[in-house]
Amino acid sequence: MSFAAANKRLLKEYKALLKESPDGIAAGPIDESNLFEWECLIQGPEETPFEGGVFPATLSFPKDYPLNPPKMKFTCEMFHPNIYKDGTVCISILHSPGDDPNQYEDASERWSPIQSVEKILISVMSMLAEPNDESGANIDASKIWRDDRKEYEKRVRACARRALGL
Repeated sequence: MSFAAANKRLLKEYKALLKESPDGIAAGPIDESNLFEWECLIQGPEETPFEGGVFPATLSFPKDYPLNPPKMKFTCEMFHPNIYKDGTVCISILHSPGDDPNQYEDASERWSPIQSVEKILISVMSMLAEPNDESGANIDASKIWRDDRKEYEKRVRACARRALGL
């Protein structure tokens, strides 16, 4: 897939999100002259310790999008089993297409060109509500999620307040 085709696809997805975005999600190019770098805002899911927070992130798309997935990174502090300490999101939908070399994920769970920015952001919002502690990117968060749920929720609520500047 060419750069022009990737650009066309990203423009189409951007226009679709402008027309109708899922509740709690906003996303678009940082600069409309470069459709390969986006900024996103994800609202914390209700009835979770993320509730009330608004979490900024970036999406960086490869030049061969949609053949390969973008990289997603939160730009605020996050405490979550599936988010690395540097903010990088670890979720199946963002893993390269094909079979998992570790045989942990089924190929159908991984990236495919039929996925979209909207599906990514909805998946990440769902991931915030329901962490996968068996595939931990943040080992500390995974351990606390499993062993001390009250402490986990306290840390997440503190991140949510800081993301709001409180």
